[in-house]
Amino acid sequence: MRTSHICKAIVSSLTATLLATAAQADDLKIALIYGKTGPLEAYAKQTEAGLRLGFEYATKGTNMIDGRKIVIITKDDQGKPDLSKAALSEAYQDDGADIAIGTTSSAAALADLPVAEENKKILIVEPAVADQITGEKWNRYIFRTGRNSSQDAISNAVAIGKPGVTVATLAQDYAFGRDGVAAFKEALAKTGATLGAEEYVPTNTTDFTAVGQRLFDALKDKPGKKIIWVIWAGAGDPLTKLQDMDPKRYGIELSTGGNILPALAAYKRLPGMEGATYYYYDIPKNPVNDWLVAEHQKRFNAPPDFFTAGGFSAAMAVVTAVTKAKSTDSEKLITAMEGMEFDTPKGKMIFRKEDHQALQSMYHFRVKVDPNLAWAVNEPVREIKIDEMSVPIRNKR
Repeated sequence: MRTSHICKAIVSSLTATLLATAAQADDLKIALIYGKTGPLEAYAKQTEAGLRLGFEYATKGTNMIDGRKIVIITKDDQGKPDLSKAALSEAYQDDGADIAIGTTSSAAALADLPVAEENKKILIVEPAVADQITGEKWNRYIFRTGRNSSQDAISNAVAIGKPGVTVATLAQDYAFGRDGVAAFKEALAKTGATLGAEEYVPTNTTDFTAVGQRLFDALKDKPGKKIIWVIWAGAGDPLTKLQDMDPKRYGIELSTGGNILPALAAYKRLPGMEGATYYYYDIPKNPVNDWLVAEHQKRFNAPPDFFTAGGFSAAMAVVTAVTKAKSTDSEKLITAMEGMEFDTPKGKMIFRKEDHQALQSMYHFRVKVDPNLAWAVNEPVREIKIDEMSVPIRNKR
């Protein structure tokens, strides 16, 4: 009798273990590679918050797709290419990640692309923006929900460029800045505006006196409207430093794209400044964004930010793709995702078949100051729709 009980106990224990193992093996594992520590820490934290909210919204609160529990595996690459490669390899090979999302830095994301190809696994790039990611360094396992440099640049060129305008650019001297200016120049030429000068400085620059004077000298004697367009990520605050140098004495205006809310605090000194942005919580009017704004406010006592929307969009892309493919097999996912439309807080996005870049609206804004807010309001001028932006295909597929 005792032996029978022992056997039943062993069988019961083994069954429970096997069921638990099977359930764990059947989890839908999503790796998030991001620069949680380092210069782009704020961006990374927003991406994670948005990703978790996006999965919650897209699965109606179940965090399951086709009976599979979504498990997010986070890995901090500190924004360093070598650490990012190692983290992504570990996620695919050791953790069994079905799909990876990341990363924050463009330099780190570029290092990750061949890792996805070697492992034959999908990597959804969010939020890194360098054009090379869906351009010359691209491979077929790469999809991007984040906007690319061309989308940033074209929308900004459309917002500020017109005949009779002369623009000079200031950017950081790495892939993000160089790609951004290259795309901006190409787009600006089509608006009839003239490019007056280009300046590149190290990413950690805090003193803009010399570069600011060079830009002023390049523009001050030009006829018509004169604008310095700044493309910048992370700390440094070049806009405030340039504004302190009084560009108005030469009739020079400043312009830049949108940014995270803490960075928009500096924009309060620039009422009326125009540019184009990827996202500002009060601009898109759709049910997805309404939910995101309400829930984020409720949980964090703050509105969602630039990269919160990006993480949310990546989650919605995953849920749409896995549901459509009925699988996490890479080949089935690629087939499902090429040309796939999916909802986001910005409205519809479409993964372009040729390079897997998500085509998406951008927003022409004007800075408005609200004394009750710590940041400058991005007041909408108009939505710049997908069909208004001829985003180049650069991957030579």
